[in-house]
Amino acid sequence: MELTPEESDALYQEIEIRSYDKKVRLIEIGDTEEYLHFVAKGLIRKFFYKGRDEIITQLAREGELISSSVSYFSGQPSGYVIETIEPSTVYSLHKERLQQLYTRFPGLEKLSRLVITELFLQKEYWELERIRYSTKERFLRFMSDNPDLFQRAPQKYLASYLNIKPETFSRLKHLLRLKKNPETKSIK
Repeated sequence: MELTPEESDALYQEIEIRSYDKKVRLIEIGDTEEYLHFVAKGLIRKFFYKGRDEIITQLAREGELISSSVSYFSGQPSGYVIETIEPSTVYSLHKERLQQLYTRFPGLEKLSRLVITELFLQKEYWELERIRYSTKERFLRFMSDNPDLFQRAPQKYLASYLNIKPETFSRLKHLLRLKKNPETKSIK
């Protein structure tokens, strides 16, 4: 969406540029989310705990949004942790500042609707992938669509995100490697 120069200037003045080292938590369970974050650089995960297990529901890299959305939009405490995987820079917009921008520039509400729509679509695609496809299909589709993440994120995070047991993930990764580079038989 194209913004007027006045809208762009006002929006940029309200954005906070924040940089974090890896393993820094932007929000904890029980906190109230006050920001929408646009990832300018780095990789960030969103997860919750199921017993002792971390269940990752989002991996956000450059050009993507991340937030504890239910908390942000409802004002309720977050059920998620948002944590950097790599050193990261985000453009953050505070909820109150966004509301003030809506008052001054009603056209920015359209941009917000587009953002909310994108967040909704991401969630729905993620849910559909987890339900529709087998473990192997999820793995192969993700590998095909996100080859860079296999170098950037720990394997246990990717396994959690794909709802695959770590040992199954490792086995699938090994089988894929063998398929790509079949070993030649050695002669004794």
